[in-house]
Parts: sequence; C-alpha cells; structure tokens
Amino acid sequence: MRHRKSFNHLGRKSAHRKAMLANMAASLVLHKRITTTTAKAKALRMYVEPLITKAKDDSTHSRRVVFSYLQNKEAVTELFREVSGKVADRPGGYTRILKTGTRLGDNADMCIIELVDYNENLLAAKAETAKKSTRRRRGGKKPAAQAAEQTEAVATEETTEEVKPAHPAGETEEAAVVEEPKAEVEVKEEAKVETEEVKQEEPKAEEKKEEKKEEPKAKAEKVEAKEVKPARPSADKAGPAGEKEEPKAEAKKEEKKPARPAGGEEEAPAKEEKKKEE
Repeated sequence: MRHRKSFNHLGRKSAHRKAMLANMAASLVLHKRITTTTAKAKALRMYVEPLITKAKDDSTHSRRVVFSYLQNKEAVTELFREVSGKVADRPGGYTRILKTGTRLGDNADMCIIELVDYNENLLAAKAETAKKSTRRRRGGKKPAAQAAEQTEAVATEETTEEVKPAHPAGETEEAAVVEEPKAEVEVKEEAKVETEEVKQEEPKAEEKKEEKKEEPKAKAEKVEAKEVKPARPSADKAGPAGEKEEPKAEAKKEEKKPARPAGGEEEAPAKEEKKKEE
C-alpha cells in the first residue's frame, strides 16, 4: 500500500531514485546550476538542502554522512570547502528553481535549479535596490531618546572645544586659508577697476582723435580766409579815392549853382512887371 508516502516517486523504484538524486546533487554542487524537469528539481531540492546544512559543520562525521548520500569525493570536497563558506550566513533556502517552459516531445515542464549565492547577476541587482531604498519613521522620537542625543551632542562639543587649543598651528593654517580667498577677491576687484578705467579712457581717446581731425579742418579754413583777405584792401584803397572824387563833383555843382540864381533874378523882375501891368 502507498499510505502516507507524500514524496514523489518519480516513476522509479527506490534504488533507481536514490542513485538519480545522488548524481543530480553532485552535479549541482560541482556546476552550481543544472537543467531538469520541474518534478525532479523539487525532489532534488528536498534531497540536497539538508546536505548543505550538514556541510556547515566541517567535521569528519559530517563528511562521512554527506559522502554516504553523494558517493562522490570531489563533490564532498567542493561542498565543504567552497559552498559551505558561501552559505554560512543563510538559514536555509539554498537553491532556486527558475521555470523555462515545456520540453519538445513529451511537453514536460522544464526548469533550471541553481544555488542562490552563485547567481551574481541577481545579487548585484538586489544590492542596487537595497542602496536606493530608504526607510522613514513616521512616529516621533521618544523624549528619553531625544535627551540622550542632546547629552551626547553637548559632550562632543565640549571635547572639541578642549582639543582646539592644543593645535594652534592648525588654526594658523585655517587663518591662512581664509586670507588667501580674500587676497584673490582683492586681486579680482583691482582687475575690475583697471578694466573700468580702460573703458573710460577709450572714449576720451576717441574724442581726442576727433578733435585732432577737426583741427586740420579749422586750419584749412583759416588759410582760405587769409587768401581771400588781400582782395579787400584794394577796395579799401579805392574807397578814399572815391571820397576825393566826391568833393570834386560837389565843387562842379557849386560852380553851376551860381548861374541859376542869375536867371532866377532876371525872371523875378519880369514877373513883377507882369503884375504891375495887370
């Protein structure tokens, strides 16, 4: 009868099943990963994980017990030297089953069974997620914890104050470091002032250049004026001659004027005679 036999017989008798599981366990320890059916992988997990736990205790008795199951010296040596050190901090769950689909032919479910601590890709991904994740506490700190932190902070401040006088050289170095940036700032300000002065001098230089350009023009105008002035004195000279001529014309008029009054006198008596006759 099959009463209370809950494990999977895998369609084999006990001798065949034990030999198959021993070979699969030895291959898993040596290669760290094997491909098989899902049913065999689950049976292998139940078979090999107790042996890995046994390997954490490296003693002659443990080695003999594990060898009685695996029947492979190389597998036992690898298990006690390499695998036991990797899984030392893990409390069980040393293997992982990854399903890969079905097999062609009989359509059996296939999977990969591997040792958890030897999958470097998944370990690296977990490490990155662990770094990114942050925990936040919603509740406030207790008064006792706050008082303890305050006392620790005060103690640390006192110790730092006591230590500072013992290192005057360090203080001088810090002062020198503080003065250096000030000197740099002064140099920058001087450079700014010089640039501003240069900018102010540039417009002045341009104005001087314009004045210099205008001076030749003014000189040329003066020269032209000088050239024109000699023609004016001839007219001035002609001026007095004209004045001299004017008295001559007046003398001629005066000479003529005396003749007129004579005729006027002759005419006046004639008019008087006409009035008498009337």
